[in-house]
Amino acid sequence: MNVAIIGGGAAGFFSAINVKENYPKAEVVIYEKTKKLLAKVKVSGGGRCNVTNGLKSISNLYKAYPRGGKKVKKILEEFNTTDTINWFESRNVPLYTQSDNRVFPKSDNSQSIIDCLFKEIKKNSITIEIGVNVEKIIVLKKNIQLNFKNSKKAKKFDKVIVASGGSPKIDGLNWLKELGHKIEPPVPSLFTFNNPKNPITKMMGLVAENTRVTIQGTKLHSSGPLLITHWGFSGPAILKTSAFGARILSEKKYLFNIQVNWINETNNEKIEIELNEIKKRHSKKNIKNLRPFNLPERLWIFLIEKSQISSEKKWSELGNKSINKLVNLLSNDVYQINGKTTFKEEFVTCGGISLDSINLKTMESNICKNLYFAGEIMDIDAITGGYNFQAAWSTGFIAGKLKG
Repeated sequence: MNVAIIGGGAAGFFSAINVKENYPKAEVVIYEKTKKLLAKVKVSGGGRCNVTNGLKSISNLYKAYPRGGKKVKKILEEFNTTDTINWFESRNVPLYTQSDNRVFPKSDNSQSIIDCLFKEIKKNSITIEIGVNVEKIIVLKKNIQLNFKNSKKAKKFDKVIVASGGSPKIDGLNWLKELGHKIEPPVPSLFTFNNPKNPITKMMGLVAENTRVTIQGTKLHSSGPLLITHWGFSGPAILKTSAFGARILSEKKYLFNIQVNWINETNNEKIEIELNEIKKRHSKKNIKNLRPFNLPERLWIFLIEKSQISSEKKWSELGNKSINKLVNLLSNDVYQINGKTTFKEEFVTCGGISLDSINLKTMESNICKNLYFAGEIMDIDAITGGYNFQAAWSTGFIAGKLKG
């Protein structure tokens, strides 16, 4: 049996390895159109590679996928996070789980994961061809023909797995649309919010650990750490909001207001009580010297100045009007967003091949027999935390069975 894998990323490699484990005599080749293999694996997690997430409950796990929803549940049940951890550790790559449930190699180096995958490729005699761009798929009666860009030579295969990753433009999916597959238009997901001229950017590098971010005029909100950057806002709370709001924010052309609740407390009365309690107990202390809710010092001083209260004032000198200003800024600090930033190597797409066009029990196309899909080419994507790689491993595992 001849099998072609289109795409040399995480899903492509994992599909290829699983094909060989299921069909040792099969001839398997991976085609990668660029000169880079496992590019996202290399840069993920700041070069440490966030392999998967430590969550074991499938009921909680699937909620991390804005696209896919309950359909992803079946995929994750077939090959879950524990399976991923066992797979790498059984191949001498020890992993560890952080307090936020992100899973990394103990080496804290993505090269450990890359080396492991390449070792499996070599062990299973899988061929890799880089700089080879498949531009057309022709489904024949008994097999599938691949046509290549800048080459007149076409090749025929018994089975083909498409694991070419997300496409930022719908034109990049035309070669699959031509076969009859339904395409969900691609838009960016997992991006940061731009607000470069706002004074808050002077605090770049600061992390507020427990925030709640809301997009004004929508039901979109998420909680978690928020990172202030020199161009605006990033961190899990922002990235999660961008993932769940990918289509809505695209429609807004990335022009919108966010409300930041710096302490993730929605009951303003509780905040007011806390501030008045501090005023009562520490009346002689300067406002800047006593930070409520364990706020970072620079952030607290910034909020005092934004509320136009002198940071040299003592707590006892704060009137009700000043207390209300601080309550409002702590719970409802508004910023105008003008654009987004996406990092090319870590680009994640909302959209792709509609799940309606795929048999999720096998990853086989509902349109073309012997054609399978794995990874981000499908309309499955997740928030940060190892979930996107888990989708790659799970779909690659299922596709690698080549069941019809």
